[in-house]
Amino acid sequence: MSHTYRQLDVPVDGGLLHAGVWETDAAADAPSVLAVHGVTASHLAWPFVAERLPGVRVVAPDLRGRGRSNGIEGSAGMAAHADDLAALLDALGIDRTVVVGHSMGAFVSVVFAARHAERVSRLVLVDGGLPLDVPAGMDTDALVAGILGPTAARLSMTFADTGEYLDFWRRHPAFTDAWTPELERYLAYDLVDDGAGAHRPATSYATTADDTVDMNTGTTLPDALAGLRHPTRLITVPRGLQNEPPGLYAPAHLDRVLAANPSVRHERVEGFNHYTIVMSPGGADVVAAAVQEELAAVPTP
Repeated sequence: MSHTYRQLDVPVDGGLLHAGVWETDAAADAPSVLAVHGVTASHLAWPFVAERLPGVRVVAPDLRGRGRSNGIEGSAGMAAHADDLAALLDALGIDRTVVVGHSMGAFVSVVFAARHAERVSRLVLVDGGLPLDVPAGMDTDALVAGILGPTAARLSMTFADTGEYLDFWRRHPAFTDAWTPELERYLAYDLVDDGAGAHRPATSYATTADDTVDMNTGTTLPDALAGLRHPTRLITVPRGLQNEPPGLYAPAHLDRVLAANPSVRHERVEGFNHYTIVMSPGGADVVAAAVQEELAAVPTP
């Protein structure tokens, strides 16, 4: 069963939230999945997974400050993103859904499940959602640089055109063996006019910094995890944003956070990095299979 892709804008506090929907040709009561992207990504991180979910409607926003939602005014933060997700489900008439979040989107998903518990049936967290190993007392710039590294630096760069931006990414170690047409569309979508004759990534550094601080040093995430009641599955990978080991969750730290959150079911998947677990055919196979299993576990009304 194929999908029909469309885009929409939904009013939220501060502006319009942009989203993509992969509609299914299946019955009207086909299941839905809410897919939440990472800190500098957009909804176009998800076509790889969506096409592997036949008969499932996949709804994916551009989180505020990203993609075509980068004009929303006001602060971001996990709670604001979570409330935006509720508004998106309201607009589409979706009462309850499986939620899959990647990277920062996994943290947003955990907070969404806490703030809007009745809207979530099960959670799939992909390389995010549980606390990262962050030293206490770091200032904002050091925190962002420590977690995101060159990813943060890219947000302050400008590019002459889409071709130059794609060339920049072709040299990125995370995608050396994972370049696809879907990835090119995702990257091209990320580029916006900077108003001075050049182009820049849609996500601002300030937005990224605010969200990174909130999800790593605020109380919103710990409070949400403490009250987590939804069946939750975590997928981690052994390589990070630069395709480097040991990834976002080094084994010793991962053991500690899993021990502190014993209800979370975990699987470590070899052969992928932080990007390719979602944005490559092989990684999308893994994530889509996990989502299918969680959909099958949702009780029939």
